Amino acid sequence: MGLQLAAYHPERIDRLAVICSSAHFNGSKPWEERAALVRAEGLGELAANANSRWFTPGFTVPELIEDHRTAAPEAYAACCDALAAFDIRDRLPRISAPTLLVAGREDPATPPAHLREIADAVPGAALTELPGASHLAPAERPEAVLTALRGHFDGGAKRGMEVRRQVLGDAHVDRAQARQSPFTARFQDFISRYAWGEIWTDDTLSRRERSLITLTALVAHGHYDELAMHVRAARRNGLSPEEIGAVLLQTAVYCGVPAANSAFAVAQGVLAEEDGVG
Repeated sequence: MGLQLAAYHPERIDRLAVICSSAHFNGSKPWEERAALVRAEGLGELAANANSRWFTPGFTVPELIEDHRTAAPEAYAACCDALAAFDIRDRLPRISAPTLLVAGREDPATPPAHLREIADAVPGAALTELPGASHLAPAERPEAVLTALRGHFDGGAKRGMEVRRQVLGDAHVDRAQARQSPFTARFQDFISRYAWGEIWTDDTLSRRERSLITLTALVAHGHYDELAMHVRAARRNGLSPEEIGAVLLQTAVYCGVPAANSAFAVAQGVLAEEDGVG
């Protein structure tokens, strides 16, 4: 339901997690046959074979099997009817919410390839595959699923704020927080979650490398107010004044001498402040 809501009404979903599911369920015929079987004979046969569909060999949750066996046949058949007609692959690119996909690596019902298909179609989606888990991953690997969900729903802003303070300094962040108003609150949250919680926390690049890139990008676009802040950040991230100067000299070649001239003036002011404090 969450996947369909996010695809058809993206403005209603702020953040989405999809666990052991799919954007389609391999056509209508198997589900029509299953619905007919359940309506005719009940759920006994399906429940008897549920372990092989839901769990890895040697694992079971008897209470879930019993719940399956005693479910209302018509309600289950109606779910089969819904799955028979479900296919939203063409609408996946419309999903705008940050999306986490969790797949059980040994899931025969909605295998990782189905979740990967969603990840490839939804902009920015992240896929986590859990080894030792089948179709009911929350029952079989509850701690791993919970960790993934917490990181997706709760961790981004917190981690982002921690990194933001480490890179920009407590004083700068405190001033930004003090200036926050109802009008700017969502933007501040966005910065903490996205820029700092998702990009700056990615260890593919070191913080030194990110500072080098950020300084260059700010000069290229003429964002000199931001440049002063990130010169200070670059010093916290271990760049020497000589390295900062080398970056700005490089920008003179690729961004233009006037842009680099302005950048040198900004950086010199920041470094002079640093020398004065020292």
